Amino acid sequence: MSRYFTYMVSNKKRGTIYTGMSNDVIVRTGQHKRRVKHSFTKRYNLEKLVWYETFSTALEAINREKEIKGWIRSKKIALIEASNPEWNDLYDDLAAFRAKKFSKMSMIWNYKKDE
Repeated sequence: MSRYFTYMVSNKKRGTIYTGMSNDVIVRTGQHKRRVKHSFTKRYNLEKLVWYETFSTALEAINREKEIKGWIRSKKIALIEASNPEWNDLYDDLAAFRAKKFSKMSMIWNYKKDE
């Protein structure tokens, strides 16, 4: 099952916000952190993943991204603070969760392969 993400990155609590969509929010946030492109996120040092939602289709994620981009700033802040009031960077926890999940899946696959 594919997963798609709508996400927001920022540079600090109540700082500049960028809303995006990706099929791999960990890789995409890593690109923001490494500033790989000359872009809005590079210019404003937007590297903290402060909010994300998952979707089963790309269209759902794109529609949510467009919806949020149409909001006024205070509504975006309220959405972030509803689940992340301190604007903590969610990247490390999400990456660790994925690594743990894939490690467990690998162990199960290797076990079945050895049977």
